[in-house]
Amino acid sequence: MKGILGKKVGMTTLFTAEGEAVPVTVIEAGPCWVTQVKTPERDGYSAVQLGFEPVKPSRLTRGQLGHLGLLKTDSAHPRRRVLKGIPGPLRHLREFRVKPEEAPAEGEKITVDVFQVGDRVDVVGTSKGRGFAGGIKRHGFHRQPKTHGQSDRERRHGSIGATTTPGRVLKGLRMPGRMGGVRVTVQNLEVVMVDPERNLLAVRGAVPGHRGSLVMIKQARKTKERRKE
Repeated sequence: MKGILGKKVGMTTLFTAEGEAVPVTVIEAGPCWVTQVKTPERDGYSAVQLGFEPVKPSRLTRGQLGHLGLLKTDSAHPRRRVLKGIPGPLRHLREFRVKPEEAPAEGEKITVDVFQVGDRVDVVGTSKGRGFAGGIKRHGFHRQPKTHGQSDRERRHGSIGATTTPGRVLKGLRMPGRMGGVRVTVQNLEVVMVDPERNLLAVRGAVPGHRGSLVMIKQARKTKERRKE
Protein backbone atom coordinates (compact mmCIF):
# COMPACT_ATOMS: atom_id res chain seq x y z
CA MET A 1 0.00 0.00 0.00
CA LYS A 2 1.36 3.40 -1.03
CA GLY A 3 -0.49 6.04 0.96
CA ILE A 4 0.23 8.25 3.96
CA LEU A 5 -0.98 11.36 5.76
CA GLY A 6 1.17 14.39 6.44
CA LYS A 7 1.40 18.11 7.11
CA LYS A 8 2.59 20.67 4.62
CA VAL A 9 5.84 22.29 5.78
CA GLY A 10 6.44 24.73 2.93
CA MET A 11 8.24 25.20 -0.39
CA THR A 12 11.96 25.35 -1.10
CA THR A 13 14.46 24.58 -3.86
CA LEU A 14 16.58 21.46 -4.26
CA PHE A 15 19.46 21.02 -6.68
CA THR A 16 20.05 17.83 -8.64
CA ALA A 17 23.46 16.31 -9.40
CA GLU A 18 23.28 17.98 -12.83
CA GLY A 19 22.79 21.40 -11.23
CA GLU A 20 19.07 21.73 -12.05
CA ALA A 21 17.06 23.82 -9.56
CA VAL A 22 13.90 21.94 -8.62
CA PRO A 23 11.03 23.75 -6.84
CA VAL A 24 9.63 21.33 -4.25
CA THR A 25 7.07 21.19 -1.47
CA VAL A 26 8.30 19.59 1.75
CA ILE A 27 5.77 17.46 3.63
CA GLU A 28 6.10 15.98 7.11
CA ALA A 29 4.63 12.58 6.20
CA GLY A 30 3.74 10.15 8.97
CA PRO A 31 4.24 8.09 10.86
CA CYS A 32 0.68 6.78 10.53
CA TRP A 33 -1.07 3.78 12.03
CA VAL A 34 -3.75 1.54 10.52
CA THR A 35 -6.84 2.13 12.65
CA GLN A 36 -9.35 0.14 10.57
CA VAL A 37 -9.43 -2.21 7.59
CA LYS A 38 -12.65 -2.31 5.59
CA THR A 39 -13.54 -5.36 3.54
CA PRO A 40 -16.05 -5.90 0.72
CA GLU A 41 -17.79 -8.65 2.71
CA ARG A 42 -18.46 -6.49 5.77
CA ASP A 43 -18.43 -2.90 4.48
CA GLY A 44 -19.14 -3.24 0.76
CA TYR A 45 -15.76 -1.89 -0.36
CA SER A 46 -12.08 -2.33 0.37
CA ALA A 47 -10.22 0.48 2.15
CA VAL A 48 -7.71 1.22 4.87
CA GLN A 49 -8.18 3.93 7.49
CA LEU A 50 -5.01 5.64 8.67
CA GLY A 51 -4.55 7.73 11.82
CA PHE A 52 -2.04 10.56 12.07
CA GLU A 53 -0.65 12.96 14.70
CA PRO A 54 -0.85 11.79 18.33
CA VAL A 55 -2.95 14.04 20.55
CA LYS A 56 -4.11 14.23 24.17
CA PRO A 57 -7.16 12.04 25.00
CA SER A 58 -9.06 15.14 26.14
CA ARG A 59 -9.05 16.37 22.54
CA LEU A 60 -11.24 13.47 21.36
CA THR A 61 -14.76 12.39 22.19
CA ARG A 62 -15.54 9.08 23.83
CA GLY A 63 -16.89 7.84 20.52
CA GLN A 64 -13.60 8.59 18.82
CA LEU A 65 -11.64 6.98 21.64
CA GLY A 66 -13.87 3.91 21.43
CA HIS A 67 -13.29 3.65 17.69
CA LEU A 68 -9.55 3.64 18.36
CA GLY A 69 -9.96 0.93 21.00
CA LEU A 70 -8.76 3.16 23.83
CA LEU A 71 -11.71 2.65 26.21
CA LYS A 72 -11.30 -0.04 28.84
CA THR A 73 -13.46 -3.13 28.53
CA ASP A 74 -15.53 -4.31 31.48
CA SER A 75 -18.39 -6.67 32.20
CA ALA A 76 -20.90 -4.08 30.98
CA HIS A 77 -19.13 -3.73 27.63
CA PRO A 78 -17.47 -7.07 26.89
CA ARG A 79 -17.57 -6.48 23.11
CA ARG A 80 -15.88 -3.08 23.22
CA ARG A 81 -13.31 -2.73 20.44
CA VAL A 82 -9.68 -3.37 21.28
CA LEU A 83 -7.03 -2.10 18.84
CA LYS A 84 -3.40 -2.94 19.49
CA GLY A 85 -0.36 -1.28 18.01
CA ILE A 86 -1.34 2.40 17.96
CA PRO A 87 0.52 4.72 20.36
CA GLY A 88 -2.59 6.48 21.65
CA PRO A 89 -5.25 8.95 20.50
CA LEU A 90 -4.81 10.24 16.94
CA ARG A 91 -6.08 13.58 15.68
CA HIS A 92 -6.71 12.81 11.98
CA LEU A 93 -8.37 9.76 10.40
CA ARG A 94 -8.58 9.31 6.63
CA GLU A 95 -9.40 6.41 4.28
CA PHE A 96 -7.38 5.11 1.35
CA ARG A 97 -8.91 2.76 -1.21
CA VAL A 98 -6.76 -0.35 -1.65
CA LYS A 99 -7.09 -3.80 -3.12
CA PRO A 100 -8.03 -6.47 -0.55
CA GLU A 101 -4.77 -8.34 -1.06
CA GLU A 102 -2.72 -5.15 -0.49
CA ALA A 103 -4.39 -4.10 2.76
CA PRO A 104 -2.07 -4.04 5.83
CA ALA A 105 -3.12 -5.34 9.24
CA GLU A 106 -4.77 -3.20 11.90
CA GLY A 107 -2.26 -1.50 14.17
CA GLU A 108 0.52 -1.60 11.56
CA LYS A 109 2.78 1.44 11.36
CA ILE A 110 3.12 3.22 8.01
CA THR A 111 6.16 5.42 7.46
CA VAL A 112 7.40 7.62 4.63
CA ASP A 113 9.69 4.90 3.29
CA VAL A 114 6.73 3.35 1.44
CA PHE A 115 7.67 5.88 -1.29
CA GLN A 116 10.89 6.08 -3.27
CA VAL A 117 12.55 8.85 -5.24
CA GLY A 118 11.00 8.93 -8.70
CA ASP A 119 7.56 7.69 -7.66
CA ARG A 120 4.50 9.52 -8.95
CA VAL A 121 1.92 10.58 -6.35
CA ASP A 122 -1.37 12.44 -6.05
CA VAL A 123 -1.62 14.95 -3.19
CA VAL A 124 -5.03 15.84 -1.74
CA GLY A 125 -5.55 18.87 0.47
CA THR A 126 -7.84 21.79 1.25
CA SER A 127 -7.05 24.93 -0.71
CA LYS A 128 -6.47 28.27 1.00
CA GLY A 129 -9.68 30.16 1.73
CA ARG A 130 -9.81 33.52 -0.05
CA GLY A 131 -13.15 34.74 1.26
CA PHE A 132 -15.73 36.44 -0.94
CA ALA A 133 -14.21 37.21 -4.34
CA GLY A 134 -15.43 38.79 -7.54
CA GLY A 135 -15.60 37.23 -10.98
CA ILE A 136 -12.19 38.52 -12.07
CA LYS A 137 -10.30 36.96 -9.17
CA ARG A 138 -12.49 33.88 -8.81
CA HIS A 139 -12.94 32.88 -12.46
CA GLY A 140 -10.43 34.98 -14.42
CA PHE A 141 -13.02 37.18 -16.15
CA HIS A 142 -11.93 40.25 -18.11
CA ARG A 143 -12.92 43.70 -16.92
CA GLN A 144 -15.41 45.82 -18.85
CA PRO A 145 -14.39 48.85 -20.93
CA LYS A 146 -13.47 51.93 -18.94
CA THR A 147 -15.13 54.31 -21.42
CA HIS A 148 -18.42 54.80 -23.31
CA GLY A 149 -20.58 55.72 -20.39
CA GLN A 150 -19.74 53.18 -17.72
CA SER A 151 -18.60 54.61 -14.40
CA ASP A 152 -19.16 51.94 -11.76
CA ARG A 153 -19.15 48.54 -13.52
CA GLU A 154 -15.53 48.12 -14.58
CA ARG A 155 -14.97 44.91 -12.58
CA ARG A 156 -18.57 43.68 -12.59
CA HIS A 157 -19.79 40.78 -14.72
CA GLY A 158 -22.09 41.46 -17.62
CA SER A 159 -25.54 40.04 -18.33
CA ILE A 160 -26.33 36.85 -16.42
CA GLY A 161 -29.30 35.64 -18.47
CA ALA A 162 -31.23 35.77 -21.71
CA THR A 163 -34.70 37.17 -22.34
CA THR A 164 -37.80 35.08 -22.96
CA THR A 165 -35.83 31.91 -23.59
CA PRO A 166 -35.00 30.40 -21.16
CA GLY A 167 -36.42 33.22 -19.04
CA ARG A 168 -34.27 32.39 -16.02
CA VAL A 169 -30.67 32.21 -14.89
CA LEU A 170 -29.17 28.80 -15.58
CA LYS A 171 -27.76 26.81 -12.69
CA GLY A 172 -23.98 26.73 -12.34
CA LEU A 173 -23.43 30.19 -13.78
CA ARG A 174 -20.03 31.52 -12.75
CA MET A 175 -20.55 34.52 -10.49
CA PRO A 176 -18.90 36.21 -7.50
CA GLY A 177 -18.88 34.11 -4.36
CA ARG A 178 -16.78 32.40 -1.76
CA MET A 179 -13.43 31.33 -3.15
CA GLY A 180 -11.13 28.55 -1.94
CA GLY A 181 -11.46 26.33 1.10
CA VAL A 182 -12.37 23.27 -0.99
CA ARG A 183 -10.84 19.83 -1.49
CA VAL A 184 -8.25 19.89 -4.26
CA THR A 185 -6.19 17.06 -5.78
CA VAL A 186 -2.91 17.75 -7.57
CA GLN A 187 -2.06 14.76 -9.74
CA ASN A 188 1.12 13.10 -10.92
CA LEU A 189 3.72 14.87 -8.79
CA GLU A 190 7.23 13.44 -8.75
CA VAL A 191 8.84 12.42 -5.46
CA VAL A 192 12.21 14.17 -5.30
CA MET A 193 13.37 13.38 -1.75
CA VAL A 194 12.53 10.81 0.94
CA ASP A 195 14.01 11.22 4.45
CA PRO A 196 12.79 8.40 6.76
CA GLU A 197 14.85 9.65 9.71
CA ARG A 198 13.00 12.98 9.82
CA ASN A 199 9.72 11.73 8.25
CA LEU A 200 10.09 14.20 5.38
CA LEU A 201 8.91 13.89 1.80
CA ALA A 202 9.58 16.39 -1.00
CA VAL A 203 7.54 16.49 -4.21
CA ARG A 204 8.16 18.58 -7.31
CA GLY A 205 5.75 21.49 -7.56
CA ALA A 206 3.09 22.98 -5.31
CA VAL A 207 0.41 21.26 -3.24
CA PRO A 208 -2.86 22.78 -1.96
CA GLY A 209 -3.27 24.29 1.49
CA HIS A 210 -1.46 26.56 3.91
CA ARG A 211 1.60 25.64 5.96
CA GLY A 212 0.67 23.08 8.59
CA SER A 213 -2.45 21.86 6.78
CA LEU A 214 -3.28 18.17 6.45
CA VAL A 215 -2.57 16.46 3.13
CA MET A 216 -3.04 12.95 1.79
CA ILE A 217 -0.30 11.43 -0.36
CA LYS A 218 -1.19 8.39 -2.43
CA GLN A 219 0.02 6.56 -5.50
CA ALA A 220 -0.79 8.41 -8.72
CA ARG A 221 -3.77 7.12 -10.68
CA LYS A 222 -2.63 8.70 -13.96
CA THR A 223 1.08 8.31 -14.49
CA LYS A 224 2.72 10.53 -17.05
CA GLU A 225 6.40 11.22 -17.51
CA ARG A 226 7.49 14.84 -17.09
CA ARG A 227 8.55 16.43 -20.35
CA LYS A 228 12.18 17.48 -20.34
CA GLU A 229 12.78 20.92 -21.75
